[in-house]
Amino acid sequence: MRGNMGNMQGMMKQMQKMQKQIEETQATLNETEYVGAAANELVLVTMTGDKKVVDVAIKPEAVDPDDVDMLQDLILMATNAALEKVEADQTAKLGKFAKGMPGF
Repeated sequence: MRGNMGNMQGMMKQMQKMQKQIEETQATLNETEYVGAAANELVLVTMTGDKKVVDVAIKPEAVDPDDVDMLQDLILMATNAALEKVEADQTAKLGKFAKGMPGF
């Protein structure tokens, strides 16, 4: 019985350490900025790791009053590109923690 308690305590310490590492990694990701671009950088969208858009930059040549739909599409493309970068980075940096956990 005593061996099981020591083993359980060791596992709890390891889980607490892993939890702290996950929180630190998530905090770093949340502060990181990701830039998505569309149409040779005519539109740039900057997003943080917690998926908040912090900047949208549109070059004047992307603005055509007769084709607002195109500009809207470029903004969507750039936003989705930034979001894909956020998600890829999160998977790469947080996925390593899931590998060591039961059920993942």
